[in-house]
Amino acid sequence: MAGHEVINRPFSDVHRMGNKVVATLLHDPTVEGLDVALYMDGSASMENAYGPRGILAKLAPVKNQVEPQMQWMLEYLANKDRDGKVRVTYWAAGDGTQLEVVGDLTGPEAKGYRFPGPRSYGKATVMLPVLRDFVAHIKQQVGEGAKRGLAVIITDSQINDAHDVTAYATQVAKEIASGRLPRINFVFMGVGEQVDEEQMEEISHTTYPGVGHLWCHRIADRMEEMAELVAVLVDETMTVAAGGTIYDEQGKVLKVYEGRLPAVLEFEVPPACKRFTLEVAGQRFDQPVPEEHGDEDHEDEDDDHKAEAPPPAAEPSHSRRGHRH
Repeated sequence: MAGHEVINRPFSDVHRMGNKVVATLLHDPTVEGLDVALYMDGSASMENAYGPRGILAKLAPVKNQVEPQMQWMLEYLANKDRDGKVRVTYWAAGDGTQLEVVGDLTGPEAKGYRFPGPRSYGKATVMLPVLRDFVAHIKQQVGEGAKRGLAVIITDSQINDAHDVTAYATQVAKEIASGRLPRINFVFMGVGEQVDEEQMEEISHTTYPGVGHLWCHRIADRMEEMAELVAVLVDETMTVAAGGTIYDEQGKVLKVYEGRLPAVLEFEVPPACKRFTLEVAGQRFDQPVPEEHGDEDHEDEDDDHKAEAPPPAAEPSHSRRGHRH
């Protein structure tokens, strides 16, 4: 895996589309009616990361590397969820398409919860079932107060069905734009050294008509603040400072924000611009302008993918045990 974009603090995401730059500032948002789910990679390549089980877990020196990460993420995400519980599921189990539901966990429960891995490690890394599962879940929860959905998807390697994921996400975006679904976002969380960040970037940079970006991606080893995990929830209605100014690399003023500095900045840059500077309260922050990723509005996909549209609000196959998740 090679390094790609360089995002400097206080920014969490920067996209270039032609001469327009959209830069999101690091912000820890509170979103009304947010429903959160966490999907953990259960493919065979993760087996060493989860470590030995049973008596071997007590005897072997190898520790579970996933568990501490899961615990802090769950505790943080539970504080964002509308009822303080996060729906947790292993994905890519069995033949690579199966989901194993763990249950609904609160922040306090997450601190001591054990994550030994799925019952059956998967033979492939197929993500489409995750998206289908979360969409069905959100559709069911709208009647109980869900106004927005966030799915954090942990993976350690390349997914095997990237085209299907992109096609299905296109249909999800159409449902959102038409008002048939609340706003949904997906976060890739890459762990380990085998993550295909280029694949994650390609999916994350896709934009959709009337929706914008559905995805963002993070690499666990590079995360410095927990707020990076939910940066995709940040929007232009949120304010982070009393004002600010954007300069190009020659010191020319590109945009002035008077009165308030929104959490999402949009401004035009010269075609040859390689970096910009944000000045806030006397402090200056430099940020390279990433290469344009050819963000395009995705409309129609091939006919053989039309069947990937979100299903009607059907009951997910797992037991609800009397709770909304």
